[in-house]
Amino acid sequence: MIEAVGLTKRYGAKTAVYNLSFQVRPGTVTGFLGPNGSGKSTTMRMILGLDRPTSGHVTIGGHPFRQLPNAPRQVGALLDAKAVHGGRSARNHLLSLAQLAGIPARRVDEVLGVVGLQDVARKRSSGFSLGMGQRLGIAAALLGDPQVLLFDEPVNGLDPEGILWVRNLMKALAAEGRTVFVSSHLMSEMALTAEHLIVIGRGQLMADMSVKDFISANSADFARVRTPQTEPAQREKLMGVLAEAGGQVMSEPDGALRVTGLPLPRISDLAHGADVRLWELSPHQASLEEAYMRLTQGAVDYRSTADQKAGLMRQPDPMGYAPPQPVVPEVPQQGWYAPPPPGQNPYAGGQQPGVQQPPQGYQAAPPPPAAAPAPADLSKSEDAR
Repeated sequence: MIEAVGLTKRYGAKTAVYNLSFQVRPGTVTGFLGPNGSGKSTTMRMILGLDRPTSGHVTIGGHPFRQLPNAPRQVGALLDAKAVHGGRSARNHLLSLAQLAGIPARRVDEVLGVVGLQDVARKRSSGFSLGMGQRLGIAAALLGDPQVLLFDEPVNGLDPEGILWVRNLMKALAAEGRTVFVSSHLMSEMALTAEHLIVIGRGQLMADMSVKDFISANSADFARVRTPQTEPAQREKLMGVLAEAGGQVMSEPDGALRVTGLPLPRISDLAHGADVRLWELSPHQASLEEAYMRLTQGAVDYRSTADQKAGLMRQPDPMGYAPPQPVVPEVPQQGWYAPPPPGQNPYAGGQQPGVQQPPQGYQAAPPPPAAAPAPADLSKSEDAR
């Protein structure tokens, strides 16, 4: 088990991790999530004794990493897949690690087979692709058959087959009673791999719970309702009925209604009682990505700009030629915006009771401009004259 208590790390005036406490228990895959710059890598380095905490402490099996006897036999880690001498072959790289830890050479060939690199075992690692380097790093982590494993972005650069293999490997290791701690930015993959989550933002703990509880606590499930498009009066009638029953109704760009606060059977009964036909009534549960974005939206340090075409516009022609601008019809596009947080009044600001409109300034991204025709070659017309 990994246990951190009051873990704090400062680099001069920068506080990378502050008062962080958590436990990573054996027998389950624990996901470690957080925005860029949140302190995930710093935390993993402190777990492995690569960085000393400014205050607090972290232990593995009740002991600091530096005090573990023959640590490679107890802890395996992949933090940087590029930490390999490029002139060495994959087998020689693993063999050197095995000799330092007193691991038999036959174990090297075993882990090369586990990660699928047996056919390139004698090739220099400098010629490896990113995915092959990841596999070699995973092999190094498995070399000592440890009980505790830490992986930082283990599926980076892997193809779909490799991602599936890593997912199954993590689950198999946890099923054997090992402690598996995985950091990743791929929310869809974490939703399929991890059972427990530790989420940090700006160096502080934001969540420590199961994946199911995390999604439930940081999202609002809703029902998607659609009425006949040819009968807008029925849509307006249903919106009023649902609002009167205590439901919160949000109009979506494609004409459907997003309803929260009412179960599906209740919505169906209300529509039937109001003599409103339904074309769609379906439940929607938020994904891990939606719940994660909702929790961490205030802890993101690096955001992209809103101008998607900056620097890509055609420069003015020095001869004064201006290509004709294409006429682009305004077509509404499907968009997603977060449902109202539970317990907050979504009708503030003079909106229609029971109906929440899209956020202020919401609009679909404009389509990319069509390629402009090249200017005519005037020299040929001069020769003709």
